Amino acid sequence: MADPGTELDPEEFGSARVDAAARLDAELGDVDWTTPPEGSVRRTIEAPSGSLAALALGNPDNPCIVMVPGATGSKEDFVLMMPDLADAGYFVLSYDLAGQYGSAAAGPENLVPPRRHYDYQLFVDDFVAVLETTATPVHVVAYSFAAIVAQLAYAQRPQLFRSLTLQSCPPEAGQSFRGVSRVGRFSSWVNGRIGAALLIWGIRSGRFVHVPPGRRRFVNHRFRFTRRQAVRDIYTLMQKAPDLRGTLAEASLPKFVAVGEHDLWPLRLHRLFAQDIKARIGIYRGGHSPCETTPHQFSRDLITLYAKADRPAPQD
Repeated sequence: MADPGTELDPEEFGSARVDAAARLDAELGDVDWTTPPEGSVRRTIEAPSGSLAALALGNPDNPCIVMVPGATGSKEDFVLMMPDLADAGYFVLSYDLAGQYGSAAAGPENLVPPRRHYDYQLFVDDFVAVLETTATPVHVVAYSFAAIVAQLAYAQRPQLFRSLTLQSCPPEAGQSFRGVSRVGRFSSWVNGRIGAALLIWGIRSGRFVHVPPGRRRFVNHRFRFTRRQAVRDIYTLMQKAPDLRGTLAEASLPKFVAVGEHDLWPLRLHRLFAQDIKARIGIYRGGHSPCETTPHQFSRDLITLYAKADRPAPQD
C-alpha cells in the first residue's frame, strides 16, 4: 500500500475493482433501513448534551470503529457496513448526533450551563464522550458535517484516534457550501433558517439525491423526530467551517477520504483536500453516501486501511 499523500493506483481503493464486494453492492435492492443488523444491540450513551441513541455490533473486546452520521442522518446510515466490519474482527458503534432522530432530545439546553444553540464544541464534547465509552484509541468514520466535528475532536484529543476516515467531507474551509454544484454561489446569502428549510426540502423531495422508495420512506420518517433547530444551527456552522488541514497533514495516523463520484462537491475539491491533509482517497460509484450505495466496497477498503494500523508494533 502506498504511503499517505502519494498518488494511488485507482484499482486500490474505490469502485474501480470488480470483486466480491462490488458484486454485493450491485445486488443491493430496496433496503429496509428500520431493521438493524442481526446481533446488533441498541444502547443509550449519556453525553454532555443529553442521551444519544446508539447501535453496536461485534465483540467489545475487539478494536473499535466509531461511525458518525451527518446532519439529518442517523446511525442507520451505516447498518449495511456494520456486519462486514464486525465479521472482520471489529467492534462497531454508531450514534445519532444531538438533535437528530433518536437523539432529538439532546441539545444545548441540557448543557451546564445551558446554551441557546448547537455549536461545534457541543458536538465535539458529545463525540469525545462516545469515544470514551470504548477502548481507545478507535478508528473513526465521520460523514459530511460530522467529518468537520471529527477533525476538531482530533485537534483537541488526538490520542483517542487510531485512524480517521472522512466520508463526503466538506472539502473547503470557511463558507463550505460555496463549492456545491449549482447552488453554491447562492449559499452565502442564505441564513440558517432558510438554508435548513431548503436542505430538508431537497432531501425529502429527492432533488438533491435520488434514492429507492424504501430509503425515501425512512428518511421522511426520520424527519418526524429530528429537531429543526439542530439542522438550522448546523447549516450556520457549516458556513464557518474551520481550517484544520495543517493539523491533519502533520498527523501520522492513517487518513482516508471517501467520496462518491457524483458528490455534492466536485471531485476536484475532494482530491485537493485529500492532497492537503496527506490522506488516501477512494472514489465510489454514486453520490453523497458511499455508506449506503457502495457499503461492501467501502467496508473492504476500511479493513485494508485498518490492517496496517492494527498490526502489532515490531519487538526490539
